[in-house]
Amino acid sequence: MAERGVRAPAWLEELLRTRTPPVPWGDVVRFAVTVPAPLAVVAVVGGGFTAGPALGAGVFATTGALAGSLAPQGGPLRDRLRRTAAATLAGGAGLVVGRFAAGEGPGPVLVVAVVAAVAAVLSGVDAALSLGALQLLVYTALASGLVTPLPPAAEVAFFLAGAGWATLTTLAQYRAESADPDRTATAAVFTAIGRLLAAVGTADTGDARRALTEALNTAYDRVIRSRSRSPGRSRELSELAGVLNAAAPLVEGAVAAARAGVPADPHDITAAHALGAAVAGTRDLPAGRPPARESGEPTRRAVRHGLRLVWNVVGDPEERAGAAVPPPREDLRTRVRDLLDRTLGSPDTRAFAVRLVLCMTIAEVARQSLPVERAYWVLLTVAIVLKPDFGSVFTRAVQRAAGTLLGVLIGTLLLAALPRDGWVLVAMAVAAGFMPWGRSANFGLFSVFQTPVIILLLDLAQPGGPGLVGARLLDTLIGCAIVLVFGYLLWPQTWRAPLDDALRSAALALDAFVGAAFGGDATARRRARRRSYRALTELHTQLQRRLAEPPPVSTRAAAFWPVVVQLERTSDAVTEAVIAVRHGGPAPDPAQVAVLRRAIRQLEADVQAHRAPDDAEILAEGVLAPVAREVDTARRLVGDAAPGRTRPGDAERTGQG
Repeated sequence: MAERGVRAPAWLEELLRTRTPPVPWGDVVRFAVTVPAPLAVVAVVGGGFTAGPALGAGVFATTGALAGSLAPQGGPLRDRLRRTAAATLAGGAGLVVGRFAAGEGPGPVLVVAVVAAVAAVLSGVDAALSLGALQLLVYTALASGLVTPLPPAAEVAFFLAGAGWATLTTLAQYRAESADPDRTATAAVFTAIGRLLAAVGTADTGDARRALTEALNTAYDRVIRSRSRSPGRSRELSELAGVLNAAAPLVEGAVAAARAGVPADPHDITAAHALGAAVAGTRDLPAGRPPARESGEPTRRAVRHGLRLVWNVVGDPEERAGAAVPPPREDLRTRVRDLLDRTLGSPDTRAFAVRLVLCMTIAEVARQSLPVERAYWVLLTVAIVLKPDFGSVFTRAVQRAAGTLLGVLIGTLLLAALPRDGWVLVAMAVAAGFMPWGRSANFGLFSVFQTPVIILLLDLAQPGGPGLVGARLLDTLIGCAIVLVFGYLLWPQTWRAPLDDALRSAALALDAFVGAAFGGDATARRRARRRSYRALTELHTQLQRRLAEPPPVSTRAAAFWPVVVQLERTSDAVTEAVIAVRHGGPAPDPAQVAVLRRAIRQLEADVQAHRAPDDAEILAEGVLAPVAREVDTARRLVGDAAPGRTRPGDAERTGQG
């Protein structure tokens, strides 16, 4: 009898998992050209890499070009430029503040602690400022130990010049892109609908429905947000927003068909793909609109009805613009309150600030105490590993250490083999070109390519030879150890897989969706459904992060997987009920809707109170009966996924026993 192979633990497999994304050739070329270009100018003008002010200017301009190249990660041009501006300004501020973190004594420790606290608060505002917070930490650490013959003002000026150069190449890439990303994202929604319809009844249905949710989130993020902030393209963006709004009934019909397992009409699948091609501009929309379906299975009728509605809108620019609904605008007081809730008022932000301040303070003490050459790399490592985005600390620390180990070995070989001439630029360009691909694949792989670029750059600024590379490796391991011990192991919440907040948000969004589905207009229902699926996507993301943690975190996260799937099924059941009512089914009793919503809110309250739901069954009839069954199942799975929680009455029964 053959022995079964020994498999690695699931959390270790998740930790080592590496995606193989397509090569982003535009980003590859941009990085390879942008990053080494300032040093190339220095080599041409100065006749080589001779130590002096010119080389220092090239080094700081290259650091700015590196920061500016890493900042834009796709999306609308406005978002790319906003991320670049945040990274550039925060990085420049870090270069200024880092001067006060140099030297010995309690003063630099206090400066590093204050900068860490500011970075943690900024990270809670939005993604752009989270990136800026990372650059603030990184360049504060870099400026605390990097010595050049340039005055501080010149260092900042050349850094900003390099970032400006990176901004120009970002603009050039954006203008050279053959496809409009907003239009492409909108077209991807209809392609995803076609794939979902084709996957009905197969094992790929769940993945296809999640892909549709992701496509919708991406399209709304790009188009609706761009439309509200970019008046220069208001006409085109309004038309795309109108297409997305008109697609709501089609999305509902496709989701309901997938849930009911009703095979789609092949003509509907073809029509969905034709809509995607027409929106993308690769093919004209066929003249013949799909005929109406007056009878047959309700979900098929819903899909055909949705296709016909979108067909009218896509084929008529006036209809596209007219179908757009302006996004709701919040007043200043509401925006300020939300900002405070995300930053100073957020327990997650406050807890993260304490962890970040503690780790950066210990790293600064280590920098002053350890007999390691240029120990500011310890600070640099802690900043990058514990970067302010509330992701998986354990995963980044392990992947960063492994990736840097390999990157240091590559850097060692390059320093030993290459003379200080144009070949350094070639090696830097090749490593920089691999960075955008590595970033999409795995954080450790990204470190493999980022580390040689930084090593080559710093060696030009302060030659240290191959021995310095070994010191870089030691500094990296020390920094990772600080994060793992003081930023991970000592904090109980890191061992408890904190999914409760994401789960509560998903339950509250589901409650709002039920209320809008049977008591609101079409616009309110569409927005509520979108919020529900977005909350489920966030819950899914949080779950994936925890699966790469060691037990007991990964064990508890895996136990929550059925809950995520069940909540998705519940949202799909609500959509199916909406379709049934729209096509002649009896409207649900408002009292039963209230009972159902109360049960969902109770589920959220049970999660907040860390107790398992009770065993009472939800009673509902008609179109709400399937929804009630899904909610009952979700409540049971929440109880099963929470070992150690007590059910109401368990304590009394235990005491009586």
